[in-house]
Amino acid sequence: QVQLVESGGGLVQAGGSLRLSCAVSIRLSSINRMGWYRRAPGKQRELVADVTPDGRTNYADSVKGRFTISRDNAKNTVSLQMNNLISEDTAVYYCNARPCWVQCNDYWGKGSQVTVSS
Repeated sequence: QVQLVESGGGLVQAGGSLRLSCAVSIRLSSINRMGWYRRAPGKQRELVADVTPDGRTNYADSVKGRFTISRDNAKNTVSLQMNNLISEDTAVYYCNARPCWVQCNDYWGKGSQVTVSS
């Protein structure tokens, strides 16, 4: 089992910044992929960004150049730095872990609300 706890969400004005953090209950270096997803009102959940153990990152086109994902194996945390926020970024953000041991499984945090006011 992998437990994930998000923190850092909140209300911010358009153009502002927020930083989300995800605390992971096991050794982060053992997890193949860590990611952040979001679900906006009335929309399906979408991938925002993910990162592999060797630091390779992938971003949704809508956040490229504004968001940065990072992982700290020593602290067992994954962060999402969000800059130049726009109203379309308003959503519940979920931390995701995908370890591939015998098989790959997805684990999710409870989510953190991010609201951007225009």
